[in-house]
Amino acid sequence: MSDIPSYTPPPPPPPGGSYTPPPPPPPGAPSAGGGDRTIMVVLSYLWILGLIPLLTKKDDKEVQWHAKNGLALLGAEIVIWIVFTIAGFALRRILAPLGCGLAAVECVVWIGFLFVRVMCIVKGVGGQRFRIPVISDFADKM
Repeated sequence: MSDIPSYTPPPPPPPGGSYTPPPPPPPGAPSAGGGDRTIMVVLSYLWILGLIPLLTKKDDKEVQWHAKNGLALLGAEIVIWIVFTIAGFALRRILAPLGCGLAAVECVVWIGFLFVRVMCIVKGVGGQRFRIPVISDFADKM
């Protein structure tokens, strides 16, 4: 009387040993289920939380690269924030409409930073690296 179908187990493998399990993934490849590495890659690009994978996964070079890249991106955001703050105070004193134009530019820049972070997370979870032109070069030197 219910609309939920009943569970039927899959049929057993044919007799005679013709079933061959799939080969294991190659070493160093990201697992399909995600796991600890996926969480650490995501944390690498979540602002100050990038310190967690940097300090806890010292033996995993891939996670270390993502953590350094994420923290370098955070450093770039802080520098840009300081520049916009100083410019905003200076422009408001001189001419208020210029301050409004700066606020619009600032909004576009922050959306750009958010887009880069999302791209880094998506590529990192997929087992790839997203190189940010100046920031990734700086992170490689760290």
